[in-house]
Parts: sequence; structure tokens; C-alpha cells
Amino acid sequence: MAEHDTSTTTLNTLIATLLDSVDGYTKAAQDCDNRELADRFNSRARERQSAVGGLQAAVASLGGNPEDDGTVLAGAHRVFLNLKEAITGRDDKAIVNEVERGEDYLKAKFEAARDNVDLAPQARAAVDAAWTSVKAGHDEMSQLKHTWQGYEAGRADAVGSRQEYASDADRTRAAGSNEVY
Repeated sequence: MAEHDTSTTTLNTLIATLLDSVDGYTKAAQDCDNRELADRFNSRARERQSAVGGLQAAVASLGGNPEDDGTVLAGAHRVFLNLKEAITGRDDKAIVNEVERGEDYLKAKFEAARDNVDLAPQARAAVDAAWTSVKAGHDEMSQLKHTWQGYEAGRADAVGSRQEYASDADRTRAAGSNEVY
């Protein structure tokens, strides 16, 4: 009985956290200006919803009542983000940073669940299946965040060394002269 309780509690915690992730990705897609980024966020939301379904099926097969709502903490976090957005404005970089922060949290939750030695075999299989989505999402958002930071650092370096040109004509003129821009 303890294995059942531990398994269903763990799975329901992961379900609630994944539902928060679905909501987070959906909101991020609505708020960002970049359509490619919005499509990526919407794709992750759909993938996470599928992972939720797998975990809910595992809870039901263990005789438990599957979670169907997110966490209170995530609701409070969304209120904070809405307030922050109203005060500071929104931009795609800030959205990516928040999504990546959420991915770090989700990854830690799943790692803890995977380390739980008391999970029933079918619960462990469900966690491992959902882990594939979580790990891929985390890695993708982390790479996106670091790529964005690298891009901005490169822009700052280019501007700082005056190697950013207004037009091809400026670039051609600079290449033909010994003048430092």
C-alpha cells in the first residue's frame, strides 16, 4: 500500500508540475513577438500535454485519482510575472529566460522522482517516458537561452569595436580603406 501511495503522490506531483509547464508554454507563445519562437513554445505545450496523459494513465492504473490541475505556486508565479510584465514590459529574451527557469525547476522535480527507490515499476516506467520530453525541453530551452545570450554578447562586442555597418556600401568602403571604424 505504501508503494501505491508513494507512486500516485509522486506521479500526481509531476502531473501538476507538467500542467504548469503546459500553461507556461502556452502563455509564452501568446506573449512573444517572434512567430518561430511561438511555434516552438506551442509545440512544447502539446508535447507536455501528451506526457501529462501518460502520467495520468499510470495513476489510474495504480488505482489512484489522477491530478488534473496545476499547482498553487505556479498560479502565484504567473500573477507575479503578469505584474512584472505590466511594469517592465515584455520582450522575447525575458520570456525565454523565464521559460528556461521553469524548465530547470521541472527537471529537478523529475530527477528527484527518478531517484525515488519506492516507485512501483509502472510508475517508474511512466516517469521515464515523461522524462524524455522534460529532458529534451530543458535542453532546448537552455540552448536557446545561451544562444540568445551569445548573440547579444556578440552584438555588444561588434558595436563596442565599431564593426557594425549601416549598409553594404559602408562595409565595402571600410574594407578598401585603412580607417578603423
